[in-house]
Amino acid sequence: MKIIHSSDWHIGRQFHNVSLLEDQRYVLNQLIEQIQQNQVDALIIAGDIYDRSVPPAAAVELLDDVLSTICIDLSVPVIIIPGNHDSAQRLGFGARQLKQTGLHILADLSAICTPVKIQKGSETCCFYGIPYNDPEHVRNQFSLGLADYQEAHRYLIDLIVKNMDACNANIVISHCFVDGAAASESERPLSIGGADRISAELFKPFDYAALGHLHQPQYKGAEFIRYSGSLLKYSFSEQHHNKAVTLIEFSDNQLLSTSQLPLKPLHDLRVIEGRMDDILRKAAVDPHADDYLLVRLTDTHAILDAMGKLRLLYPNILHLEKPGMLPQNDNPLLSRETLKRGELEMFDDFYSQVTGQLMNQEQRAALEQTLQLLHRDQETRS
Repeated sequence: MKIIHSSDWHIGRQFHNVSLLEDQRYVLNQLIEQIQQNQVDALIIAGDIYDRSVPPAAAVELLDDVLSTICIDLSVPVIIIPGNHDSAQRLGFGARQLKQTGLHILADLSAICTPVKIQKGSETCCFYGIPYNDPEHVRNQFSLGLADYQEAHRYLIDLIVKNMDACNANIVISHCFVDGAAASESERPLSIGGADRISAELFKPFDYAALGHLHQPQYKGAEFIRYSGSLLKYSFSEQHHNKAVTLIEFSDNQLLSTSQLPLKPLHDLRVIEGRMDDILRKAAVDPHADDYLLVRLTDTHAILDAMGKLRLLYPNILHLEKPGMLPQNDNPLLSRETLKRGELEMFDDFYSQVTGQLMNQEQRAALEQTLQLLHRDQETRS
């Protein structure tokens, strides 16, 4: 039996005020192709299907298109749990009716001991979904005194283990933060101070743990305790991630192998750093000039309309940083002379870019006198 494990679709997400909906449609079409090519028997989505609890209409439409193609056109069952970005109640609407089409939305915490069973020949895979929850939710649901995420998750997993059949392949799906796993800037913290961490040891009783929440593909504790990672890069801290979904293969109800099926983005996401002249020279021959970019300029002088100049060659630059313009002095209390020299140099750069000429001595003296008057007036006011 072949299963694809995916997570963290974040449909409807915006990145630096740019909609990623078409980028998401592009990779989701690749996922559909992989399901067909690999003759997959089931698809897992381990939470954060949407980017927010009340998604925009266009995001709902995209998800509807994708799930209709997979469940109805390809007749491949899909097992979903809500993540911390989703609303379990909204995502779970119509779950009992939808399961007749092969769409299984496991959003009810009280039903975690009831698996979705998928059979192929003599093989049976049982999927147990633990929707995202916090300790308070578990305490209220089961009337227990649970201190933290670790205790809450342990209680839920113990419930499942007591009820599962060891003769079948047992897969748990959870949206959580396993202690020691690598995080990214784009993930919303589940709690403050690391109290959201849980131990990988909790998942040892299962044949495979399909995890969601962390955006980098990785495993922790054992190779079968795995994050598939997000479909796209959702922060510049993820620029070196290789986005993929995980193909799981079972034989005789035993895990046979796991492998990564790479996803190619419509626009990659990169960080470019260097001097303005060097960046523009390389941009002229850059075959991936339409990537989403963060540019860090190391120039130490002011550049007029730097963003405009860069966008002529890099139309999808999203953010510009100028670390070269920051003061390098470790002392935060810079002297008045240092500040004055910086102002003169910056205006000199501005003047030369606008006029194409350098200031003469008379102009420079007039500017210096004006700055002195401004500083004296500022000192008088303070």
